[in-house]
Amino acid sequence: MSASPSLVTLSTVAARLRAAGCVFAEDEARLILATAATPAALHTMVDRRAAGLPLEHVLGWAEFRGLRISVDAGVFVPRRRTEFLVEQAVALARPGAVVVDLCCGSGALGAALVAALGRAEWYAADIDPAAVRCARRNVEAAGGTVYEGDLYEPLPAALRGRVDVLLANVPYVPTEEVGLLPPEARVHEARVALDGGADGLDVLRRVTAGAHGWLAPGGSLLFETSGRQASSAMAIVAGDGLEPRLAECAELEATVVIGTRPSAP
Repeated sequence: MSASPSLVTLSTVAARLRAAGCVFAEDEARLILATAATPAALHTMVDRRAAGLPLEHVLGWAEFRGLRISVDAGVFVPRRRTEFLVEQAVALARPGAVVVDLCCGSGALGAALVAALGRAEWYAADIDPAAVRCARRNVEAAGGTVYEGDLYEPLPAALRGRVDVLLANVPYVPTEEVGLLPPEARVHEARVALDGGADGLDVLRRVTAGAHGWLAPGGSLLFETSGRQASSAMAIVAGDGLEPRLAECAELEATVVIGTRPSAP
């Protein structure tokens, strides 16, 4: 049972959050009040949010494409702009597709894609043990399998040449810019989920280098990047034998690169 707030309680919680710098204090207060199971839990949650923890870590979940995704402390929080990547994948995929979600974090991308498709054979992987523990709750409940390891390394060899949709939520923040991220990210999310190396594209290079061998003919790799990195990312994709295409959404400030394995040899 959630804590039943009175208007005074809602006002009090919102005021505390607003004083701590939360821009959407009333909305956050409603979510916290609806989630807290006891008055003691409510007090703890408000304290944690006022101290700067991401709202999703305080709540224990994030909303992503209409799904409630479990998100543990320290795990990368799925961004709303990344819903655009899933939209692009939905347009490419078919029910029953073989889906792999690399750098899966909480597993939100794969979960949202499979929910849209209705059915799929799907797998997820991440190198961060905390993310894997979290993803197993989101992925296995929907019929998928989660592996712990570095990119393709833990995936079953039988998937080679069979993957229809390869989602890769690679980190793409240049190392020197990680310190410029909002505290909610740089302090409370795993650095491995943020730091993309000197130019932000190091992990992407490793993903594209192996993608051709895992994708089925006509299968596609999809990943998010920044607008200023897009041309370099597309060149990397093309250099590894995939046909690149750019998709952008101004409303969400989202940039997605799609690399498709040619159907013909």
